[in-house]
Amino acid sequence: MATGYGRIARDGLWDNNGVLAMLLGMCPTMAMTTSATNGLGMGLATAVVMAASGGLVATFRDYITQEVRIPVYILIVASMVTLVDLTMNAYMHDLYKVLGLFIPLIVSNCLPLARLESFASKEPVLPSLADGVFMGLGFTLALTAIGAVREILGAGTLFADASLLLGPAFSFMEVRVMPETMGTLMMILPPGGFLVTGFLVVGKRMIDVAGGKAIQMGGAHAV
Repeated sequence: MATGYGRIARDGLWDNNGVLAMLLGMCPTMAMTTSATNGLGMGLATAVVMAASGGLVATFRDYITQEVRIPVYILIVASMVTLVDLTMNAYMHDLYKVLGLFIPLIVSNCLPLARLESFASKEPVLPSLADGVFMGLGFTLALTAIGAVREILGAGTLFADASLLLGPAFSFMEVRVMPETMGTLMMILPPGGFLVTGFLVVGKRMIDVAGGKAIQMGGAHAV
């Protein structure tokens, strides 16, 4: 089973990364990556929802009929989103005000529903829970990376207002990388989101192609 969980982790974090490989969840990706902190907060909220929803669907999959599965999945995701939304409003209110409408919109995010349909509805509870965790973490890494690039190029900072998400003890993460006057406004506007996401998708695919060629050459030498 270790190999199985290793495969689940690799799929979620890299091979089938929701943003960089499957290109799902583009709405929050474009809207909430104006800074690394926003991307991290949105990604972690989505990861919690995905893990909890995956575990619940796997638990009750034998009782969910084919005809009503999609409404049931949406209801489960909506319930988890409501819990996350209320929790963030209570304990991380400043960040909650920044993320705003996009927390409830996790319900309509294609990524959680896609994983419930393709994985959790067919697999046991623990693998489904792991799939939700790693798919969510992969989503978080992608959003944080996009947000970091856009924030550095657009505002000259990195993890601005991180203390709102992680607490005052993490204020050391708030770094000014370059003078404010050197920032390019376009990078924190919608065109910047598309540009950075596109370059990261291309970069991932180039790494995958290079890795595949290296494996083939290694196999040929072994033969």
